[in-house]
Amino acid sequence: MATLGTALDTADWRFRIFELYADVRRVAASDPAAAHRLWRDRRDELFDTHPASPLLPEDAETFSGLPVADYDAAWRFEVDVAPVDEGRDIAVPTGTDGVVGFTLIGTAELPGDRGSLAVWKHAGYGGGLFVPVKDRLAGAEGGTYGGGRYLLDTIKGAHLGTAGATDAATPDHGAGAGRLVLDLNFAYNPSCAYDPAWACPLAQQENTLPVEVPVGETYPVSRAH
Repeated sequence: MATLGTALDTADWRFRIFELYADVRRVAASDPAAAHRLWRDRRDELFDTHPASPLLPEDAETFSGLPVADYDAAWRFEVDVAPVDEGRDIAVPTGTDGVVGFTLIGTAELPGDRGSLAVWKHAGYGGGLFVPVKDRLAGAEGGTYGGGRYLLDTIKGAHLGTAGATDAATPDHGAGAGRLVLDLNFAYNPSCAYDPAWACPLAQQENTLPVEVPVGETYPVSRAH
């Protein structure tokens, strides 16, 4: 059972992630590459110093920064979310968070034959959007995490904003709310990539792209589990 200190540390971690993404959206309004540098540097700091870091003790001892590819503007998209006629529900056992439910609410087509990504809604308390992504580099040497990465997970603060928002720091819920910013440079590994004690919701078939995505956080294949 989590101690009070652990619970408070987790709450502070979540607060800092929300704060980080608010800053990312603000900076990205004029300079997405600078926003990416901020995201990378602040995450490195959190992983290195925060008591709720998902790093295992043996990994924390040698930590020198997360493996994140350089920013490539060709992987930033503002896309329409097309609603689905009939959504499907999934229930994912996570161990630490119990069974987490998601409902498919739409799809976002990426340009250039890159495929499409399903947009899921958190079905439980708090709601929010969830967009994982898995690409052809998943599980490959020097590639990405075998189970896929997260792009958006708004219930935990990871939100890159909506296209057409008047205030880039605040997600738009009015005009333009059907268009999401999907910048794959910000794809990051779930907690289970660092600590096998976690059981994370992973990318479904609807979130598997037919192409290699060489940006975002990478993963040493030797650590795959």
